[in-house]
Amino acid sequence: MKKALLQKIEQTQVNASAPSFKIGDSVRVHVKIREGDKERIQVYGGTVIARDGGGANETFTVRRVSFGEGVERVFPLHSPYVAKVEVERSASVRRAKLYYLRERTGKSARLKEVR
Repeated sequence: MKKALLQKIEQTQVNASAPSFKIGDSVRVHVKIREGDKERIQVYGGTVIARDGGGANETFTVRRVSFGEGVERVFPLHSPYVAKVEVERSASVRRAKLYYLRERTGKSARLKEVR
């Protein structure tokens, strides 16, 4: 009973137009940033290394290397602040989490592209 009620409430929070992408894809995440009373969109690009949770609580982690330093950001998939997610290229991976990319740089950090 309680679970069914929670699921019904959670369904109202889920974004129906959530983008479809997989782990290993290179994506560009358009994030709404509020600065005072103004709002703008900032683009964050990188490789999806993880997806966690389910339903309205689902998140995904995007990693990129900026000025020689690895930077990771976790985004809620169904957040109103995530305007859209564009898939730049798809990769073929055999793991659910790509945490091993944290130790790799250069050519060894490349993923096999799916055409």
